[in-house]
Amino acid sequence: MGVYLVSVSAQDWSVPGEEGHGDVAAALSAELERRGLPPYEPGSAVPDAPGWFEEKVSPSMDGLTALCRAHLTGAELSALLDWSVLVPLSLEEEILLPVGTAYTGDETLVAGAPRILALAERLSGGIGLPLDVIPEGRNLDLSLWFLEGGARKAAEERPGPWSGDLYAAFYVALYLRAAQYSLRYGCPMTYC
Repeated sequence: MGVYLVSVSAQDWSVPGEEGHGDVAAALSAELERRGLPPYEPGSAVPDAPGWFEEKVSPSMDGLTALCRAHLTGAELSALLDWSVLVPLSLEEEILLPVGTAYTGDETLVAGAPRILALAERLSGGIGLPLDVIPEGRNLDLSLWFLEGGARKAAEERPGPWSGDLYAAFYVALYLRAAQYSLRYGCPMTYC
C-alpha cells in the first residue's frame, strides 16, 4: 500500500466518476474557459508515452520541507508541495477546483508543470543533484534507485550536498522527473 504519483492517460482523464478523472477534467476545462484560456486535452500533438510514470511516495518529507524553506519562498514551497494534479500547462497560479477525488477529499488543486519544473530545477541546482545518473521515465525506477542502494552508491562516488539527505534528494528528483514527464508527453500527473 501507500501513495503513488502517477501519469494519467488521455483515456482515463476523460472517464467520469471513481474509475477516471473526468470530473476533474470537466471542472478544469470550465475554469480555464472562465479565464479565457483554451481547454486542456492530454497528449494533443504529443507522442504517446512509452509506458507510464509511477513512483511510490513513501520516505519522510521532513528534509525536503527544510530544503524548500532554505531555497524557496513560502508561496513557492506551497506551490511545489500542495498540488494534487499536475498538468502540462503554463498557469500563473494554481487552480483550486471544487471537485474531490478519493485522494484529495472535497477539492483538487491543479498546478502547472512548467512552474513545478522551475522550482524543482532550483532545488536540484542548490543541492548539486547529479541528474545524469538519476533514472527518469520508467515505472518505479526512481523509487527503487533511491531506496535500494543506487543512490547510496552514487553518493559515495559523487558526494555533494545532495547526498547529505537522500530522502530530500529523492523528492527533488521526483518532482523534477514528474514535471519533465508531464511536459514531454502532454499528460497530467496525480496521486493515487
